[in-house]
Amino acid sequence: MKKIMYPLTIGLMSMVLAACGAQDQAKKEEPKKTEEQAKADQPSQKEQQKQMEEMQKKMEAQKVDEKKTVATVNGKAITGSDYNSVLSSTQMQMQQMGQDPTSKEAEKQVKDQTVNTLVGQNILMQEADKKGYKASADEVKKQIDEIKKQYNNDDKKFQEALKMQGMDEKQLNEQVAQSIKMNQYVSKEIPAPKVTDKEIEEYYNQFAQQGGQGGQKPPKLEEVKPQIQQQLTQQKQNEALGKKVEELKKTAKVEIKI
Repeated sequence: MKKIMYPLTIGLMSMVLAACGAQDQAKKEEPKKTEEQAKADQPSQKEQQKQMEEMQKKMEAQKVDEKKTVATVNGKAITGSDYNSVLSSTQMQMQQMGQDPTSKEAEKQVKDQTVNTLVGQNILMQEADKKGYKASADEVKKQIDEIKKQYNNDDKKFQEALKMQGMDEKQLNEQVAQSIKMNQYVSKEIPAPKVTDKEIEEYYNQFAQQGGQGGQKPPKLEEVKPQIQQQLTQQKQNEALGKKVEELKKTAKVEIKI
């Protein structure tokens, strides 16, 4: 499932190169030199590939043995396989935010975030199981089919995407089943607080002002109101989930082993 987010923030042009010359010939040559210089400054495709491979090796090095118990929640073990799967997602999220997940500064943050995510998921899943929520085989298959559609039902691309996430189809099926149970539990037990029109307007004004500083006109509130409402609802839902996890942690027995 993809979360819809409308890009309210407006990108700015990073740099403009201008040449000043007394002679017309110099003015003609300068842009050419600038283009050549820009090309020279850009890493070649081979260098980019090498950088990507090095980054991948560093990210792989953060993984743990798949059979290792990284934590226990109420006596239930969380394995290295589970850890590595969530780790890949954590690393990708950091990269999308422009951060290097393999840096020394980020290493502890990546591990802590991954462990906290796993512990929170397990606490909530155990609670969902207690309440009797279940995912049927048909529901799981429907979700998997929707995911495959994102890759035009191309099995090779689908398998490559799974590999990048450090998963196989069995793990995906398990995660989808857990996701369905979790959604059932959350919608019934932890409904999202209502988002008010005032909150939507405040959110819009904040980002419209930031966008206006770039000299570009932001979209009208009416055009983006549904997306803003969805994003604020998701934020409130996450806050409610976080509070529920902290509440359940008080009576849960959690042991971190890495």
